[in-house]
Amino acid sequence: MVLQIGDAAPDFSLPDQAGTPVSLSALKGQRVVIYFYPKDDTPGCTKEACNFRDQWSVLEQHGITVLGISKDGAASHAKFIAKYDLPFTLLTDAEPCPVATAYESYGLKKFMGKEYMGMMRHTFVVSPEGKLEKIYTKVKAETMADDILSDLGLA
Repeated sequence: MVLQIGDAAPDFSLPDQAGTPVSLSALKGQRVVIYFYPKDDTPGCTKEACNFRDQWSVLEQHGITVLGISKDGAASHAKFIAKYDLPFTLLTDAEPCPVATAYESYGLKKFMGKEYMGMMRHTFVVSPEGKLEKIYTKVKAETMADDILSDLGLA
């Protein structure tokens, strides 16, 4: 089944950078941006996180919660947040990545001729009612937050 705009966003509960569980259902009533990314503190992932950070005041002004999800653990997330002064929550979706799988954001990847299972750079906007409002499978890391704000008419 392919996720489509208007579908109910798959619910989840994952630990944040402090190990505290965060569930999507607890955020009902707010617009939530969920972005999946391969790895903390790598060039593309850093650009994407910093774009969300740089647009934070606008996102916050519109009551938008941002959740970044990767396979990295709490300690890695905490270091990444501290290093780049990230004002939002990062969650750990450990192998076999059930949440990323539910969001069709984990699967076979190729790098330098090698195939492996990995996290895909996908972004989802969840409406306050818990429905998928926007789905981005072709993500430009350095402008993802800008693109979302523009597409939602908030830029």
